[in-house]
Amino acid sequence: MLEAFEILTTSGVVLWSKAYAPVGAHVINSLINDVFIEEKVVPQNTTASGVSPAYKKEKYTLKWKRVKEFDLIFVAVYQSLLHLGWIDKLLENISTIFIDLYKDQVKGNRARIQTYRFDQYFEQQVRELEDNTGGFVEENVPEKGEKKDTLVSSDNGGPPPPPVPGLVKAQPRAALAGATSDEGTPPATPEISRSSTPQGHLLTAKAGPGGRGSRRSRKAANSSANASSGDDARKGKSAKTPVKKMRRWDASGMADEDDGEILDYSAPAEEEAAAPAVEAVSEEDWGRRTGKGQFVLKELGEEVQSILDQADAEKSKATASSGVVGSGFNAIGGFFRNIVGGKVLTESDLEKPLKAMEEHLLKKNVAREAAVRLCEGVKGEMIGKKTGNFQSTDAALHVAMESSLRNILTPTSSLDLLREINAVVAPTTKQQAPRPYVMSIVGVNGVGKSTNLSKICYFLLQNKYRVLIAACDTFRSGAVEQLRVHADRLKELSVRENAGDVEIYQKGYGKDAANVAKDAVDYAAANKFDVVLIDTAGRRHNDQRLMSSLEKFAKFANPDKIFMVGEALVGTDSVMQARNFNQAFGTGRNLDGFIISKCDTVGDMVGTLVSMVHATGIPIVFLGVGQHYGDLRGLSVPWAVSLLMK
Repeated sequence: MLEAFEILTTSGVVLWSKAYAPVGAHVINSLINDVFIEEKVVPQNTTASGVSPAYKKEKYTLKWKRVKEFDLIFVAVYQSLLHLGWIDKLLENISTIFIDLYKDQVKGNRARIQTYRFDQYFEQQVRELEDNTGGFVEENVPEKGEKKDTLVSSDNGGPPPPPVPGLVKAQPRAALAGATSDEGTPPATPEISRSSTPQGHLLTAKAGPGGRGSRRSRKAANSSANASSGDDARKGKSAKTPVKKMRRWDASGMADEDDGEILDYSAPAEEEAAAPAVEAVSEEDWGRRTGKGQFVLKELGEEVQSILDQADAEKSKATASSGVVGSGFNAIGGFFRNIVGGKVLTESDLEKPLKAMEEHLLKKNVAREAAVRLCEGVKGEMIGKKTGNFQSTDAALHVAMESSLRNILTPTSSLDLLREINAVVAPTTKQQAPRPYVMSIVGVNGVGKSTNLSKICYFLLQNKYRVLIAACDTFRSGAVEQLRVHADRLKELSVRENAGDVEIYQKGYGKDAANVAKDAVDYAAANKFDVVLIDTAGRRHNDQRLMSSLEKFAKFANPDKIFMVGEALVGTDSVMQARNFNQAFGTGRNLDGFIISKCDTVGDMVGTLVSMVHATGIPIVFLGVGQHYGDLRGLSVPWAVSLLMK
C-alpha cells in the first residue's frame, strides 16, 4: 500500500529511502519544486493537529513532515485511490526515531553522506501501525475538478499495459525483425509485478492481400497465442511423448538397472552459478561490545520504544503523573470513575474491572489459566489498599497489573550465557577440566529450530568461539543440507568479520540421533571446540512415541542447556507444548529456556511469552525477530509489559 518513503535534506541530499514499488524520480522532484522552491502549491490540512500536509502528483499522494531544526524533510508516497490513516503517525514516529539516532550526523548546515542503517526501524514501525489499524484502506473518489490522467509514462509506477490484440496492425515482414528489436524486449519489472508477455504472443503478419490469410494460418496463429509461457512449441502429431521408465530397487536400496542418471542433487553442479555473497550484518544493528570485549545482544524494543516514550514524555509532561491505561483498558477505567481517591478497595469493587482485564489479556493471546493467575495476583494486591488522595484508581490498577506481569516474566536465575560458557571452556580451578559447552534445540515441526540455531551460532561467533553444529535431525529430508548451507554462510561471514570458527558434524540420515549427538560431543572435545549446538528433529508434542526418544537423547548427549523453540503466533497451544517438552527428558532433567520465534509477525499480541513461562516457570532466553542471522534479541520485560498493557 505504501509506495515509497524518502528522508532528504532541504538542500536535496537523499539520506535514506525505501521503495516498495517503482516511483518516478520526477514525483519527488515535483514536490520539492512546487512546494519548497517555487511555493506554487499551498499545503493543505496544515491547521489540523497531527495531520501532515498533502500534495498530489499524477496518481500519487505525497505527505511530508519538515523538521526545520535539522533541515530534514520526511516524505511518504502512496496511491491517491487509497486512504492510509496511519501515514501521519508513521511520519511523526519515523522523524522522531531518525533524528534521535542520527542527530549528530545530520546536525548543522550540511548532513554527512554516509550509510544510514535504518531499514529495521522503519519496517518495525510500518508493521506496528498496520497491525494496530487493521490494514484500514478506503478508496477515495476523485473530485469533480480533478481530471484523471489517462496516459501515464512507464516511470510513474510501472510499465504500461500491453496493447489490446487486434488494435495493432503489424506490417508484413516486420514481425520477425520486431522480435529482435528493442520494442520486442519487455521492460525490466520488479518481482512484484505481473509476469512478462511470452514471445509466442507477438503479433505476426498474415499472408495474402490485406493481411487476411487463409483459415488454416489464422487457426495456427490463434493456437500459438493461447500457449502458456512455460511450454515449448508443440511438435507434430506423429511425434510420441516419451514415457518414463520405471526404476526398480533391490533390498539393499540399489537400482537393479543403473542407467547412469544422477539422482543425488545435494552436491552443486559444476556449471551451476556461484551462490550470491552473504549479506553482512552490522554489530550496531543487533548488539554491542562490552568493556571486556564481549558481544551482547540488544533487547527487543529497547531502542524504538525508549525513543518514542521519551518523545511522548516531553510532549505530555503535565499528564505523566496521571494513570495512563491503554486504549484496551478504557472499559476497565470506566468502572472506576465513580470511585474517588482515598477509598479502600474491596473485592466487589474489583470484580467487574478484573473481568474486563481478563478479557483484554485473552485478546493479547494469553492463555486463560495464565490470565486468571495474573488477575488473581492483581486482586490480592489491591484488596484492602487505600488509594492516594491524588492517585486515580486507573493508575493503581495499571501499576498492580504491571507488577504481576513483571513477576511472571522476570527470570529467577541468571541468563548470562557467555559467563557460563567461559566457566566450562576455561575453568578457573584445576580440579575441573575444560570441555565444550553443549546446547540442544528442540521443538515441534516448523517453528524455526535450525534457523534460530544458526542465529545463536552467529552470536557465539561474534565472541570468538569455535562452534560445532551437530546435525542430529536424521529424519527430515534436507535437514542436513540445510544446516550445511547455514554453516558455509556463517563460515564466510566469520572469515570476513574476523570472528570465530564453525564446522558441521553429520552422519547422514537414518542414524540414531542420540548416538550422533554423543559422537559429536566427543569429536568436539577431541578437536578443542568451545561450543556444540545440536539440532534435533521436529516432533508433535502430543505423540508419546516421538517424545519418548528425547529421554535417551538427554542421557547420551548430556547437554548443558536445552532450549525449546516456540512460535509467537501459536496461540494457547503453547501451554501444552511447553509442559510436554519440559517433562520429556526424564527425571531430574527439564528445559532450561525458551526461544520465541517469529515475534515480528504478531504485533502487540505477545501473550505466548506469558503463557509458556506461566506453564513451566522457565525463562525466555532469546527472541527471533526476522530471517537474518542478526535478527536475534534478548527479552526486554518492560517492552513485553508495555505491549500487553497497550
